[in-house]
Amino acid sequence: MEFFKEEIERRKTVQKKISFAFLSLSMDKIGDDYCVQIRGGDKPHIGCAVLSVPRPSLKDGTKQSVTSSVLNRIGHKDEYICRYVAEKIAREKGKATLCTGGFHVDDITEEQIEEVSEAVKELTEKLLSLKV
Repeated sequence: MEFFKEEIERRKTVQKKISFAFLSLSMDKIGDDYCVQIRGGDKPHIGCAVLSVPRPSLKDGTKQSVTSSVLNRIGHKDEYICRYVAEKIAREKGKATLCTGGFHVDDITEEQIEEVSEAVKELTEKLLSLKV
């Protein structure tokens, strides 16, 4: 049980209050891989799951790229933020990364969507700076 306890204690969470909601990203290391959960808005949920696997770039084998698989729930638009996080972490860490979750606010505006996107990018950078 000590191993399991150590794994849970290594979970890292970064959070941000944006102008109209709250956003949270949590990351666990599972073996050599990473699992990230996004939560936010009035109704956090699982709207999408993106698994990104690092590989050499097809154009330049000296550069890191990723291949991603996506599962979306019907009517959900969380792919953009989940894909961004999974691909960024997989590319930077060189490890398979699963990102799942969702952000929901009724009648969200284009400006608010942009604010969420920018906050996700900022929080992803913070996660990458932490030792997980």
